[in-house]
Amino acid sequence: MFTKPILLIAIGLTISAGSFAQSNSKMKSINNNAPVKCSKTITINASSEKVWKVMTNIDNWARWQTDITKAKLNGELKPETTFDWKTGGVKIHSTLHTVEPFKNFGWTGKTFGMCAIHNWTLTENNGQTKVSVDESMEGFFAKLLKKLFNKNLEKGMQNWLDLLKQECEK
Repeated sequence: MFTKPILLIAIGLTISAGSFAQSNSKMKSINNNAPVKCSKTITINASSEKVWKVMTNIDNWARWQTDITKAKLNGELKPETTFDWKTGGVKIHSTLHTVEPFKNFGWTGKTFGMCAIHNWTLTENNGQTKVSVDESMEGFFAKLLKKLFNKNLEKGMQNWLDLLKQECEK
């Protein structure tokens, strides 16, 4: 079957550190009416600056995010910049919509006639950072395989958060 590519399509991802432009744009909301959606939260024992640096360094994702084999930011870390990544043999083309350093980070992505909205929110308190992630997916395959995609998205998001925590707490 094709559950691994589905799992990997159902994983949203993040972007590159270095120089970045602050965006004053409002975070694009996920589609709460989409057939596939998930929200997860984790607390990381690190500053929001450190978490931001790890999660926005797209070119480095494949080093610590075991589901990703390739990731490349196509320009500066700012809204409208694209990035391309590969997970489970599936190529995904994404576009940043929100880049608010140390607070909000989001993108849209497309593959196989499906589209996703993926958002990260960071909230620091006493040296710890609460990371919240939300994603919605829609399109033909999302409708057709709704139950499987929801299950795989939840599993993939939890894995992403666990790996992010592990990398940030080193």
